[in-house]
Parts: sequence; C-alpha cells; structure tokens
Amino acid sequence: MFGFGMPELIIILVIMLVAFGPAKLPQLGSALGGAIRNFKKGSEEPVALSGNGKPENEKEPSSL
Repeated sequence: MFGFGMPELIIILVIMLVAFGPAKLPQLGSALGGAIRNFKKGSEEPVALSGNGKPENEKEPSSL
C-alpha cells in the first residue's frame, strides 16, 4: 500500500488527530469513503455510446 508501514500510518493518524480534532475525524472518514465509493462507481460504469459507436461527449473532428 504505497510503501506505508504501520509506524507511518500511526504517525499520519496522530497528525490528523492533532490537526482536525477527534470530533471532525469521523466526518472526514465518511467524506473520504463516499468520494472513493463514487470514484469506483464512476470508473465501473460503461461509457454511454451514441448511435455511431463513439462516446456522446466526444466531438467529431472537423474537416479542413
């Protein structure tokens, strides 16, 4: 996991506890978990295709 061991994770947790306080940490964890969940959901959804087989948000190249 990115080369972090248990001592590094504990140090990061202590720094977060000092910076944000114990009341704010559950809210931060919940927000981070929701963001990760939405990112995974978005990356797993297939791209909506238009009738020509290209993604709808992809523009046609203009002819010169």
